[in-house]
Amino acid sequence: MNNKAIIQLDNVSKNYRRGPETVHAVKDVSLSVAPGEYVAVVGHSGSGKTTLMNIMGCLDRPSNGRVTVNGREIQEESESGLTRLRQTSIGFVFQQFFLIPTLNVIENVTLPSLFAGHKPNGRAMELLGKVGLENRLHHLPGELSGGEMQRVAIARSLINAPPILLADEPTGNLDSKNAGLIMDLFEQLNADGVTIVLVTHNSDIVKRCGRTVQIEDGAIIQ
Repeated sequence: MNNKAIIQLDNVSKNYRRGPETVHAVKDVSLSVAPGEYVAVVGHSGSGKTTLMNIMGCLDRPSNGRVTVNGREIQEESESGLTRLRQTSIGFVFQQFFLIPTLNVIENVTLPSLFAGHKPNGRAMELLGKVGLENRLHHLPGELSGGEMQRVAIARSLINAPPILLADEPTGNLDSKNAGLIMDLFEQLNADGVTIVLVTHNSDIVKRCGRTVQIEDGAIIQ
């Protein structure tokens, strides 16, 4: 294990049952991500990218191998311990938005900080300003466009100031202007020391990352 890594995977595999078949979604992957790195994960649809991200984000446990995130071995953590690790150390941007439809924009962004036991402060307003939604604070998700909901989800992922940000196609629902705004924000976060791992098919975004990891058929090939 690399003791300096903020994310460390050692010989990690993940298998699923699909009827009578066993699906090998991730195959014997070893990967180190250093604090402050900016990593793009690329690969064809179905190559195992999302499964790999879920394991790095402590949303899924590996079938085999060892995973260490921010100094904690996830195999040794209880479910409540993993929940706390996610709350304090990891921000997630999913392909789906997972916004609560009955809460307005600022309430959706603030919610993870309340779960983590933090008192409301001005951070939600600050983040919504950075993603260009300062005029949508009291709108419900159903009143927003897909791109606006994506930006709410990005602001929400940053509310607890996590040292790690995992993003699965973070600009997939955005036009070029707002995609550029989000990538500028990610670059600033990375410059401030946030470790970022993102999945993308966008070659322009890959060029802005410090390192590229290619996965194919569940295995890292680059």
